Amino acid sequence: MQRRDFLGGIACGIAAPFAASAQDIHVPATDWKRTLPEYLSVQVAVVGGGPAGICAAVSAARTGAKVALIERFGVLGGNLTLGHVSPILGAVCPGTMADELRKLLNANHADSPRVKTRNGFEEHIDHEEAKGILAKLTSDAGVQVLLCTSVTDVIRDGNRVTGLVIDTPQGMRRIRADVVIDASGDGRAAAAAGAEVKIGRDSDGLTQPCTLEFVVENVDESVAITAWGGTDPVKLPSGEEYRQLCRRKNQAGELPKNVSIVRLHRTFYPGERSVNATQLNRINPLDPIALGKAETELRGQIDACVAFLRKEVPGFEKCRIKSSAGTLGVRETRRIMGDAMVDDRDVEQGKKYPDAVVHNAWFLIDIHNPAGSGQAEGHSQPAQPYDIRYGSFLPRGIEGMLVAGRCISGTHRAHASYRVMTICMAMGEATGIAAALSVKTGQTPRQIPASAIRDILVKRGVQL
Repeated sequence: MQRRDFLGGIACGIAAPFAASAQDIHVPATDWKRTLPEYLSVQVAVVGGGPAGICAAVSAARTGAKVALIERFGVLGGNLTLGHVSPILGAVCPGTMADELRKLLNANHADSPRVKTRNGFEEHIDHEEAKGILAKLTSDAGVQVLLCTSVTDVIRDGNRVTGLVIDTPQGMRRIRADVVIDASGDGRAAAAAGAEVKIGRDSDGLTQPCTLEFVVENVDESVAITAWGGTDPVKLPSGEEYRQLCRRKNQAGELPKNVSIVRLHRTFYPGERSVNATQLNRINPLDPIALGKAETELRGQIDACVAFLRKEVPGFEKCRIKSSAGTLGVRETRRIMGDAMVDDRDVEQGKKYPDAVVHNAWFLIDIHNPAGSGQAEGHSQPAQPYDIRYGSFLPRGIEGMLVAGRCISGTHRAHASYRVMTICMAMGEATGIAAALSVKTGQTPRQIPASAIRDILVKRGVQL
């Protein structure tokens, strides 16, 4: 008998703090799902309205499918809006929807200077403006958007997913779908379907820490610095390196325990900085009680970081919080094992594949230390532009389903590169095409050849 975790996934025997708890109970499959009122029947249902899910839904709709996009919050965007993640990081080959989204997000900011760092060009986001941009993008494509709606389970016929159970403001309902794309980040639907799951690093099951990002305003641009990471050698007017100041104050207890760098990114607007600093380790991001505790802890860390900036960093003496994330920034939870896998060598050596549907993906191997401050490997490690094979989006042993975004099939170390937004957008576009082709041809996603997806991407101008 399989034991299911209380959030719907198959228990995977990982180490504490993610080991089985008293809440891990077996829920036998029954027909109750099929007796729920049918809310909607679509060809493609996309779970999760973040960067990957938005691109998947729009891409499928543009390829001719009837699409529903299901989002648990009351606004689209995920970490791009509510998560306050900025800048957009990562790169893929030219011509993907990632280019389209960046163009839309930058349309009103042509005069904003572009900053290049070790992480590539910093692509800013006006999080409020982005909410309207993403809503219009999906609406123009004809996507049916369901907000304030969570996916609680899947409906299967054997090993084929045929629909979803959703929790709406009207109550529990079901959706019939020919193909489901799980772009939930947490692999929620794929886990509920019985897909093979891995979480965290192999040695102890620990995942990268959670964060709440925020924006400060009233910054004096005549002296204020920016700092993109713990290896940025930017200096303060005193001559001390900013990263050294952060470490010193962390050791003195003036910054939270695992906050050894307070990253300061420019935004579109002078006098602002987007701050990526808060960090909470050893929490299970799939446990709602743990998430509640994390929210309290990280809100307190925001106050501590602002106090540090005001006291220690020139130009920030009068800074104040303008806005903060409306949801926890979760870097890593489930990885859904697929027909193929993005492994360490792919990222390190820049491997290329003829069945790739995401080409020249690039970002550093950026493993925020799961057990402490800073980076797990001392600093982020170099990566070479690599390909992501179509099989990485196909959950092993499950039909009628694709995954996109940070929950795709890969190793813990490779995940630290491909989890960023630009790469996730390209994943969404490719899986949207695959889902629409599945509907058109009557084949399962697994039966669709990667060459057919590649042909459509090339016709759209993607430089594969």
